[in-house]
Amino acid sequence: MSHACGVGKPFNKDVVRAMMLLRANSLAKGLSGVRPIVINTLIKMLNKGVHPIIPSQGSVGASGDLAPLAHMALVMIGLGKAEYNGDILSGKETMEKAQIKPLILESKEGIALINGTQTMTAIGVLTLFDAYNLVRSAEITASLSIEALRGNIEQFDEDIQKARPHQGQIDSAKNIRKILFGSELVCKGSNRIRVQDPYSFRCIPQVHGAVRNSLNHVKEVLEVEINSATDNPLIFPDRGEILSGGNFHGQPVAIILDFLSIALSQLGNIAERRIDNLVNCRDKILPPALVEERGLNSGFMLTQYLAASLVSENKVLSHPASVDSIPTSAGQEDFVSMGTIAARKAKEILRNVEKIIGIELLCACQAIDFHNPSKMGQGTKLAHSLLREKVSKLETDRVMAPDIEKAIELIKTYKLLKTVENSIGKLI
Repeated sequence: MSHACGVGKPFNKDVVRAMMLLRANSLAKGLSGVRPIVINTLIKMLNKGVHPIIPSQGSVGASGDLAPLAHMALVMIGLGKAEYNGDILSGKETMEKAQIKPLILESKEGIALINGTQTMTAIGVLTLFDAYNLVRSAEITASLSIEALRGNIEQFDEDIQKARPHQGQIDSAKNIRKILFGSELVCKGSNRIRVQDPYSFRCIPQVHGAVRNSLNHVKEVLEVEINSATDNPLIFPDRGEILSGGNFHGQPVAIILDFLSIALSQLGNIAERRIDNLVNCRDKILPPALVEERGLNSGFMLTQYLAASLVSENKVLSHPASVDSIPTSAGQEDFVSMGTIAARKAKEILRNVEKIIGIELLCACQAIDFHNPSKMGQGTKLAHSLLREKVSKLETDRVMAPDIEKAIELIKTYKLLKTVENSIGKLI
């Protein structure tokens, strides 16, 4: 009970549910010395929608996520607070309403419930899931920007990618070719507007591909972690021994979630540069600020400011948490991971990048309207039509915030991605 000392805004329900499931899965390895009823109680709580209120601050990532997991465990013994059917109730009342008998813990079971990496890992797996969808959405908005700037399609040629065969790069270029298939707005050969496009266009496969490869590495580590026993001590009945070790330490997760933060930040960084190229087009094929009568209208000028602000915020958030350590427990726990801080930062960066990609969607569709939308590619045409169902072309200045929110929502809910994939097939 004394370990339940977290503070701050409570975790969202999806994080709490993931924590509960992952802790049950770890205990089910059979090395933690708990009775089956402990695991079954967690599963019953999940199935009946009992969600402990878990403050988001208080973990140093070793000895595991003690404080947040302690708040989870409180409800299991009829203490603490929980959300149930939309109401915040005491743990005792929640368990009564859900008809789940609170546990009376036996030896070893208290530490087994709270000594693990399930908070940082829960946030990590949920962020990674969204990140995989986000990078595919970013390739749709990048393709829109390519058409808007009348970019060269040759830079995404398959043979160029095979000459440097990083799988992420190959996959990214393949997606862009698929999305742009049939486009008459992209340029090729002698009809090119410029000899070489800016790096933020020309190097999309190389940058997005590096992000993809990073996500795959994060996935490898998290898949091991979610199926591991992260308790201490561990009980090995076949050997008849109880061994004390350090599987609770969050360093493997902390490092890769900092890695995830850097990768996601780069996805946002390159998108912001594409936004700038559209809003401040150097080739004069687009009007300044993407609006006619520029002297009377500011147009999309401030959308680039917004993207720049989010990018700068992400640069601060990308400072790795895992390089820090503060001794705890009177120096006994003298090196900790800060993995849950890394996880929370990664999630915040992801949300900022979703906003940046939404801004790119808005700007690219506005830019394309100065060309001929009927000449768009098979995937970009769908994306353009979807946005135009929500947001009309900007003719003169208006309040932009509602338009931006609508575009972001199409990214955040995967609506843009699903609309395009449902028509042209699954992107890689």
